Amino acid sequence: MAQLLHRISGYLVYSSSSGKKDKNQAESALPKNLLEDFHSASSQPENGYIYDKKPFKMVLDPEKHYNWCLCGQSKSQPLCDGTHKAMGLKIKLRPVRFKVAEKKEYWLCNCKQTTHRPFCDGTHKREDIQALKR
Repeated sequence: MAQLLHRISGYLVYSSSSGKKDKNQAESALPKNLLEDFHSASSQPENGYIYDKKPFKMVLDPEKHYNWCLCGQSKSQPLCDGTHKAMGLKIKLRPVRFKVAEKKEYWLCNCKQTTHRPFCDGTHKREDIQALKR
């Protein structure tokens, strides 16, 4: 039986009776991008510039579509403002289009290193990310 291990940016992470993190339960506790299977930007192999070392909490509406900034250069973080299109910057990363199932507060990744785009999965807590100067 799994037990609560800790919270990652407002989402629960569980451990199994063996003491290891239960990845299936942890991932099911994270919100789902309802457009993930329809837009290939979610599966870009590179990560963007670390904009901030902590996530951004915002209320999202299930009636809207959002574009999460992956390049890390947007001036309207955590959402895209189109900065990646500037020819002089030579940015190859595209924003991740997403939609949520219910209206509530969500934690969006600002370190751009999450494996659960666009939602924070706690990756910003890694020592190598926290050690970077901003």
